[in-house]
Amino acid sequence: MAHGVLTSSSSHVLVSPPSISNSILKLRRPKSPAAPSTAATALRTQCKATQSTVTPQLGTSTTTPTAKTKTKKKSSYEIENLTTWLLKQEQAGHIDAELTIVLSSISLACKQIASLLQRSSIINLTGAQGTINIQGEDQKKLDVVSNEVFCNCLRSSGRTGIIASEEEDVPVAVEETHSGNYVVVFDPIDGSANIDTALTTGSIFGIYGPDKQCLLSDEDESLPTLDQAKERCIVSVCQPGSNLLAAGYCLYSSSVVFTLSIGNGVYAFTLDPAYGEFVLTHEDIKIPKTGKIYSFNEGNYDLWDGKLKSYLDHLRQPGSNGKPYSGRYIGCLVGEIHRMLLVGGVYGNPNNSNAKNGNLRLLYECAPMSYLVEQAGGKATDGVQRILDIKPEKIHQRTPIFIGSPDEVDKLQKFLA
Repeated sequence: MAHGVLTSSSSHVLVSPPSISNSILKLRRPKSPAAPSTAATALRTQCKATQSTVTPQLGTSTTTPTAKTKTKKKSSYEIENLTTWLLKQEQAGHIDAELTIVLSSISLACKQIASLLQRSSIINLTGAQGTINIQGEDQKKLDVVSNEVFCNCLRSSGRTGIIASEEEDVPVAVEETHSGNYVVVFDPIDGSANIDTALTTGSIFGIYGPDKQCLLSDEDESLPTLDQAKERCIVSVCQPGSNLLAAGYCLYSSSVVFTLSIGNGVYAFTLDPAYGEFVLTHEDIKIPKTGKIYSFNEGNYDLWDGKLKSYLDHLRQPGSNGKPYSGRYIGCLVGEIHRMLLVGGVYGNPNNSNAKNGNLRLLYECAPMSYLVEQAGGKATDGVQRILDIKPEKIHQRTPIFIGSPDEVDKLQKFLA
């Protein structure tokens, strides 16, 4: 620079341009020209001696704030999306390339459903479809549309052999399969009663390994009727939850969150609308051992067993902190489980005098959610046995379920014993 104050890195002498007055120079200029060099040399010698004699303490840095060796901070633009995470799991040998493709196709279906839900009132997708599913439930428009979205994405992956859905009467064999032949079970819209009021909904899925019983070739003449082929498929789909290779859900709420386990922990990815990508936001989720929230539909209280009533009465009593448990009920299994994974608690959908086997389906609701919760350190039971140990006898079989923090489920089981 031609003007201004120049700083020398060797002597730290401040040199002013000729235009500055002598009075200012007297204030800035050291008494002896050699003094700054000597002082600087002494200072450097002292710093080197200090660095060589001082033993660094754990968690401290021996470098100056301006040193290039300081700890690198993670950039705010550095993100890990679902695709990258899946590829890393494949490289580590946790999943194969076929399962990576299936999971990617499910995430695409979830993005499409999230978009449809956000615009449902605008594009006239609210209200009833005017049809009834195999369970005798009135179908919403988005129940039907979301089921088609899921099925189309899984078919286009070319890696899915069998599809079983809440909205399908029987499992569907996928003709477009090229390899893989995974069995995918899902509930395309959980909590569809919440759609018209723009409340929390979700999708649930589980993935089982290929079953050779259900791999049919064009030359297989041992199956004279389609019914026999369907029976083979049903046998391959009806597996206990302990056989799951992967399971997860997608939460549609103030955020869209894709939560997944492939057998080595639970990970959650939040949809960033700016990129249109699921971004890793929750790594290796661990459910708290205890919680102060219970989630039961207490409108059915008078229909429940006396032991369960005693348990709920206990929760309503003030604890050691002078406060009772808090009751929360969303009416969407995905929403209940998502909250529970993060803050703990217990959720129950028991049998009652009007529903002897409970209300939730074992294969594509309870088993995938139980798999996730156990991967996060929680527990899931039907009141007698572990949910993941139950082998379905029918595609749409129902079961009671109590699921949540391990200590809370243990406490519940003591009341039910």
